[in-house]
Amino acid sequence: MNCYQCGCTLSEHDFCTNCGADVALYKRIIYISNRFYNDGLERAGVRDLTGAITSLRQSLKFDKNNVEARNLLGLVYFETGEVVAALSEWVISKNLRPKKNIADDYINMIQTNQNRLDTINQTIKKYNQALTYCNQDSLDLAVIQLKKVLSLNPKFIRAHQLLALLYINSEEWERAKRELSKCLEIDTNNTATLRYLKEVDEMLLPEENGKGSSKKQKKSNEVIKYQSGNETIIQPANMKESRGVTSLLNLGIGLAIGIAIAFFLILPARIQSAKAGIDEELRKVSEQSDSKTATIDELQQQLGVLQAENETLQQDVAAYMGSDDGTLQSVESLLRAADAYLTDAEDVTTVEDYLDQIETEMAEEGEQENSEAFDNLYHTLLALVGPQVAESYDEEGHAAFWAGNYEEAIPKLAKAYQYDPTNGQALFDLANSYYRSGDETKAKELYQEVVDLFPNTEKADKSAATLAQIAGAE
Repeated sequence: MNCYQCGCTLSEHDFCTNCGADVALYKRIIYISNRFYNDGLERAGVRDLTGAITSLRQSLKFDKNNVEARNLLGLVYFETGEVVAALSEWVISKNLRPKKNIADDYINMIQTNQNRLDTINQTIKKYNQALTYCNQDSLDLAVIQLKKVLSLNPKFIRAHQLLALLYINSEEWERAKRELSKCLEIDTNNTATLRYLKEVDEMLLPEENGKGSSKKQKKSNEVIKYQSGNETIIQPANMKESRGVTSLLNLGIGLAIGIAIAFFLILPARIQSAKAGIDEELRKVSEQSDSKTATIDELQQQLGVLQAENETLQQDVAAYMGSDDGTLQSVESLLRAADAYLTDAEDVTTVEDYLDQIETEMAEEGEQENSEAFDNLYHTLLALVGPQVAESYDEEGHAAFWAGNYEEAIPKLAKAYQYDPTNGQALFDLANSYYRSGDETKAKELYQEVVDLFPNTEKADKSAATLAQIAGAE
């Protein structure tokens, strides 16, 4: 520990042996700062990243020059996906201690890797775009963007939390719980995550209410309250029960006497008259039954014909509608894509999202016949936004390919070739990705496609050589 005034190394005394400055309070402040730093270090060790951030910020409040605390805070930010905040802490640390500072290694790790910088930029842009979609109430597009963000940066806690909120809004509780569980794997004590998870658990496992209600009900039934004018009359329930029993007993006795009189005096004549009326009604019903039976048979035949026609119409409607919203949903997505392009031709991201949504719906519905106008508009939009979208996918796909991440490179390169069929390099590297990931069958198919579509090129020659090599190995 050095003196804050002259920079001399301090001893165990409460004053500087060089300049004589009183350093008792200064030592205590540095001690408290180091205590918070150690606490943050312990919390980070057990993945309590939220607690670690709080402790490290407190440490820097007491000593802003605590380089170790600032470097650790940057690491914690980086672990939660907050790359910009992490870089800010490391840059400040480097300015405080230009030499022999591990912050140099952290900064170089990010800045010297162009692919990582591009990934960070894409992550920030897509997350901001997702927030914009949320503000515009385009929640389905926001979900798509957040999934892309998490594919680029799986540790971005705020993206996981926002995606969980969108799932909660759509009452997809299981998916929301999965996203929140991923947050807890990264940060075990994040307050927002725990609050969301509590709400989700209450929906998945609702607590049984009404405990103790029987006791309250029993207690409330012990007395009877009613209003008489401006006064409230309270009486025991027993009084009403005894009064009710007496009334029921008197009513039963009177009823028995009335039944006896009716049975012996009135009932016989009424029974005889009722029998005569019943016989007459039976005769009329019998006559009407024959005619109604014929009518019912005719109506049943007509009902069978109508049911068959109804089933045929329902099948036709189901074939047109498809699963969920079917063809209408695909048409709606295509119209939104066209509207987005006409509104802002530079905003290819929105158009791409709608086109991806159409592809997903078409894949889920299987083969179906679309109108000629639908196909023409769809392929026209693909041709308009294809070059720009293909360039983005080509950069991301080749970055993953050269990094050896073939599982990520395959879908990116496939998209790049889909949007730009003239991109032979994307098709060739897609074949290489399948081959290096062990899928020789798919690789052979794509190598042959390179040979057929791009003859007399270096890619075609290399593809033919690889096909020969695979055939020789077999």
